[in-house]
Amino acid sequence: MPDIKKIVVTGGPCGGKTTALTRIQRDLSHLGYTVLVVPETATSLINGGVAPWTCGSNEEYQKCQMLLQLQKERVFEQAAATMDADRIVIVCDRGELDNKAYMTDEEFAHVLGFLGMGEVELRDQYDAVFHLVSAAKGAEEFYTLDNNGARYETVEEAAALDDKFIEAWTGHPHFRVIDNRSDFEDKMRQLMREITYFLGDLAPYEMERKFLVEYPDVAWLESLPNCQRVEIVQSYLRSEPDQEIRIRQRGTGESCMYYLTEKRIDSHHKRMELQRRLTEREYLTLLMQVDPKLRQISKTRYCLTYEGQYFEIDLFPCWDDQAMVEIELTSEDAPVNFPPELRVIREVTGDPNYRNAVIASKPRGATH
Repeated sequence: MPDIKKIVVTGGPCGGKTTALTRIQRDLSHLGYTVLVVPETATSLINGGVAPWTCGSNEEYQKCQMLLQLQKERVFEQAAATMDADRIVIVCDRGELDNKAYMTDEEFAHVLGFLGMGEVELRDQYDAVFHLVSAAKGAEEFYTLDNNGARYETVEEAAALDDKFIEAWTGHPHFRVIDNRSDFEDKMRQLMREITYFLGDLAPYEMERKFLVEYPDVAWLESLPNCQRVEIVQSYLRSEPDQEIRIRQRGTGESCMYYLTEKRIDSHHKRMELQRRLTEREYLTLLMQVDPKLRQISKTRYCLTYEGQYFEIDLFPCWDDQAMVEIELTSEDAPVNFPPELRVIREVTGDPNYRNAVIASKPRGATH
């Protein structure tokens, strides 16, 4: 079986998605990947006469679009599994959660029921999501309707829609926002750096920084549209001293996904990390192989998108005065822009006492 990754390229109107898809195909092909692109569903439907204003209601249109989108992706996955290739990347021109931005919460709940899927399952079926910020936010002079017949938003509407896309995808385990702080060519280079970092081809390392913060205002976090709560249960398997192998249940309520992660520590900041999804049956089987010396960890994670950066705020049941914040960067000198509501105590990157595996080794009831 080939190694197949499925990623989403999304973003607000006029964010550079069309150019990005061409660049991804070219650059990843040069690196030896077979690249398959799932075309955007909404544009083809709208151009073909199937639209929210031609169907019986917006909800009925969204049912049609999301069902077709799912079927297209499954066809690409089925085809990829038959190919004579070692590494395949399925690139989705928008993903299922983009459609949430065009619906009320009630409509979205109805569509989920129609599809028979939970939001976490729908969102986390993708391995990574890359959001290209609309030119309407920071590059207004380049915003245009000319290159997409299905685009109709004003600059203000495009900026608001961009925010809704970010809100919809916040909570995904690997979500990256590519903004307009530099010129368009550098924006494309940044996107490709993020993708190659994720794929582990050119730079199979992530730069993770950790900070202790004062216990945050949970009501504030839950009031933010760009913040999502995720419940995590993780267990550790037997491994070598320089290795950490864990299994994780991640989700909310009955909608969960399962992962196996292997980490190898390389230096003060860098680590090699390999991750793959598990079926529920695989997860339950691996639970029988946990390291008896390490207890299971349950934590509540708040995923927060702020100024283009993706913060993961972990609340542990054994802590009532502090929390852990993690952020992954692509360079050691990249600045971290904390929301003012998060009050940093100190950075603990590289401090072995604050690794989850170490917390898991402490007796129940231990705090710091």
